[in-house]
Amino acid sequence: MTTLVITDRRFLEHDPGPGHPESPARLDAVQADLARGPIAGVTVEAPRFATDAEIEAVHPAEYREALAALAGRRARLDADTATSPGSWDAARLAAGAAVEAALATMTGRARNAFALVRPPGHHAVPDRAMGFCLLNNAAIAAEAARRAGAARVLILDWDVHHGNGTQDIFEGRGDVLYMSVHQYPFYPGTGAAHEVGAGAGRGATVNCPLPGGQGDADYGVVFHDLFLPVARAFRPELVIVSAGFDAHARDPLADMRVTERGFAAMASVIAQLADETCGGRLALMLEGGYDLSALTASVRAALEVMTGRREDFPGGPQTTTLDAIDNAREALRAAGRAVPKT
Repeated sequence: MTTLVITDRRFLEHDPGPGHPESPARLDAVQADLARGPIAGVTVEAPRFATDAEIEAVHPAEYREALAALAGRRARLDADTATSPGSWDAARLAAGAAVEAALATMTGRARNAFALVRPPGHHAVPDRAMGFCLLNNAAIAAEAARRAGAARVLILDWDVHHGNGTQDIFEGRGDVLYMSVHQYPFYPGTGAAHEVGAGAGRGATVNCPLPGGQGDADYGVVFHDLFLPVARAFRPELVIVSAGFDAHARDPLADMRVTERGFAAMASVIAQLADETCGGRLALMLEGGYDLSALTASVRAALEVMTGRREDFPGGPQTTTLDAIDNAREALRAAGRAVPKT
């Protein structure tokens, strides 16, 4: 089976305006890089529009209709989020690509899949756009996977900004495990270690907030000592990654020090987890990443892992990262989800 990439030039028709960091140039650069140097084992496919029912599994009909009413014109939804005449179609295509990425891996049509889309999604809450995001692509994909028979879905978010929207959507449920490593304190202000979910979902939200300046080795211990033990105990039947690449050392919107090697190592760990727990069912969805060369190199590194390459993290994490992992472990222990030491 091949690695499926789902993308389209129509995503470039979402244009938030001059000087906006989430510009069409981001995905244009990624698509151009893959066209210049195709990766063996990758098949590229065009997306479909998400259906109203797929969108409304996450977002109320009133919100969907309000976004649809903006088609064909420009609007500003908040200080960071704007639409252009093509934004609604791009958002529906992005959600549809995310759904198809998840379903392709579940049905065995693809070994794994990467939805290379925009606008991104993980900040969108059910009834509101936020942080460049209109529809929550990862959440829509997770709900589609649940309807298709996945009893448990893991969403791992390695974007440098906390995925407040995804957390908000699933924090009261135990069938979707949300795990995030992110810069903190930072936009959007959520993602503290004590945020562990509520009600039936208590212990099914795992946050590892890190200060700026953390690099590949720091992310390595977060994945190996926190995320892997929790995920293995959860035993997901599908793994979804909100794959933002703005923790890269060259990204202009954040202060982390991750490199392409680090992203390849994260993808390697998650691919191994998917192999162990759910027959390799793994779907990535593009979120952030605002330095064009860093973004294209990091997407390529992740895709190379998805087609068979493996990468290891370097050693030498900082004490601040070890403290952050201990804080997350303690919060989960208090929520009734003990994390075994590795």
